[in-house]
Amino acid sequence: MILRVFRWSDGADERFDDFRIAAGPETTVLDALVEAQRGQDPTLAFRYACRVGMCGSCAMVVNGRERWACRTRLATLDDADVVTVRPLYHFPLIRDLVVDMAPFRTKMAAVAGALEPAGDAVDYAIVSRESRERREIDEAIECIGCGMCVSACTIAAHDARFPGPAALNRAFTLQLDHRDGNKAARWDVLLSDDGLARCHGQGNCTEVCPMELAPSTSILRLRRMALRRLFGGAS
Repeated sequence: MILRVFRWSDGADERFDDFRIAAGPETTVLDALVEAQRGQDPTLAFRYACRVGMCGSCAMVVNGRERWACRTRLATLDDADVVTVRPLYHFPLIRDLVVDMAPFRTKMAAVAGALEPAGDAVDYAIVSRESRERREIDEAIECIGCGMCVSACTIAAHDARFPGPAALNRAFTLQLDHRDGNKAARWDVLLSDDGLARCHGQGNCTEVCPMELAPSTSILRLRRMALRRLFGGAS
């Protein structure tokens, strides 16, 4: 089969290079990239770490859809004769398939994505997995920070100030965490012109999430919480 890979480095024009790969039924996109790099072009740049679908570092666009390379078998793709691989969209390029994840971290920080303990929070507070609070956010807490949802988001392409689905999903979990003391400041960001209102609800983020999370659902729930806050109800 042919692996068609996006290539770019500073000062060079964008192009696609073809690599002929001997693929078996279990060969993944990552396997093919490693074979191409080790056997044909050692300058080919891409990221990977765990190789078992846990870290998200091998996220890229394969045949037009965001996927993790280590868990995508070539045999499962619609056109296994020619597989096209390009970097994630809406991220600055570093080289070939490697993108700069700094904007992802910046947007997470913009919504205060780290828990800031409230002044009256109990040290080492434990939230039982059986509690209602935990059940409310249980389906939103397994984000691995791969960036696929941002790549698939059409609004992220047009509004650099939009936090993006991963950051909004994280904000949702923190707004429901009784230990967090930064909720008011976070609402300032969420209720800004470039916050929750900017999402168009297309659901591309949910469609491509490798962890089967639903950022679009988290955003909808944040909007309901926002309405209650704006009209004098619970925050």
